[in-house]
Amino acid sequence: MNDRTTPGEESEGHRLDKWLWHCRFYKTRSLATAAITGGKVHLNAERVKPAHRVRIADRLSLSLDGIVGEFEVLGLPRRRGPAAEAQSFYRETPESAQRRVQLREQQRLAQISRPRPDARPDKRDRRRLMRLQRDQT
Repeated sequence: MNDRTTPGEESEGHRLDKWLWHCRFYKTRSLATAAITGGKVHLNAERVKPAHRVRIADRLSLSLDGIVGEFEVLGLPRRRGPAAEAQSFYRETPESAQRRVQLREQQRLAQISRPRPDARPDKRDRRRLMRLQRDQT
């Protein structure tokens, strides 16, 4: 049995929230719906509703963990299958992939350069830190 839609089914498309869930961008459909209504997902550079139809060759941009990715829809899955299968239904644009790699590298370097204590501050140190922060404002 083929998990891709037949040519006749391509014209009607999938709901956007269902497609995002099937392709494993979000763990649940309700999370996908919340992201769409929150403006984190755009279809063909337009803000749409969760029930908007997704068709093959549509361009999708979505914000995941603060990093915006752009994807092209390659297929319409019939079920929520394994991750390897789900990845065959979309392709990330090369510009988006490069931008995400650069942002991850910047975040990694920022994390390394941030000073970190060897252990958690004890009660006395926490009070000193709070006093210091209070005096700075």
